[in-house]
Amino acid sequence: MNRSEFLKSCAYACVSGVAVLSILQSCKTTKILNSPISGAEILLDTKEFEIRKKDKLSYRKFIVVQNEQLNFPICIYRLSEQEYTAINLQCSHQGAELQVFGDKLVCPAHGSEFDSKGSVENGPATQNLRTFPVQLSQNQLKISLV
Repeated sequence: MNRSEFLKSCAYACVSGVAVLSILQSCKTTKILNSPISGAEILLDTKEFEIRKKDKLSYRKFIVVQNEQLNFPICIYRLSEQEYTAINLQCSHQGAELQVFGDKLVCPAHGSEFDSKGSVENGPATQNLRTFPVQLSQNQLKISLV
């Protein structure tokens, strides 16, 4: 095997590894809630992020919230026990609905990628996503839609 073939094989292995990891992450079930809107807010219990299996407690990274009053769903990320972020799932490039893959939001139309805070990681999008203020009070998230 010459050097060119070796480098090509390594590149294919890296790309394959990333593809398999993305597929495995997307196989997890996404929790989608149809949450009511009260005034201009969505109220959500933080227990919605909990996953209980036997005696083990773990947490979902995100939840997708839908409501017929919303033009696009909202993805709520649990960044830490006290920090949450709410992101409108509309691509800032041409308005397509984004898909959630773990810590990444991906536009199926042109491939733009965003992180769990809505910041652009890969274009063609150049603007960050719209985010909503989130307040945490006594295990309740209050997401302001204004």
